[in-house]
Amino acid sequence: MKLTDLAGKALTYPEVGATATTMPAGYRHLRKSAVIGSGRERFEQAAAEGMRWGMLRGAGLRVEATAPVAAVGAEVLVHLGPVVAPCRVVYVVDEPDRRGFAYGTLPGHAESGEELFLVRYDPSAGDVVAEVAAFSRHATWWSRLGAPVTSLMQRVVTDRYLRAL
Repeated sequence: MKLTDLAGKALTYPEVGATATTMPAGYRHLRKSAVIGSGRERFEQAAAEGMRWGMLRGAGLRVEATAPVAAVGAEVLVHLGPVVAPCRVVYVVDEPDRRGFAYGTLPGHAESGEELFLVRYDPSAGDVVAEVAAFSRHATWWSRLGAPVTSLMQRVVTDRYLRAL
């Protein structure tokens, strides 16, 4: 699979943008966060890195993207060993104290759903927090067959995302 194969493909789920609000029923939900430092400078550094696919790359995944910085419509191939996960950025968060993006799954992904990668700053406490939120369900016969393993892998990779920044 190549990045050029993704152009024009439809997302594999209808609830686009739901990681920003109430995640939909009928999916597994995941929401994790971790304090990764303190201060505005740390926030700016982590947010910039996150927008350049830093949580993914820092977790040991290989990333091919149509844009060097996450932007709505950017297409992404995420490689975890032999598994390739095609995705498209569906929204970007660009606020003074919150930055990140969410991408949704495209045909060929083992799962169907959306994942949010966010860095936020709490000025009152000074904490910088990395957050991942996702809703997903198995989209292939082999991900359903290996459900315990694929669910465990999602939790392990999520922990690696949070440590990446």
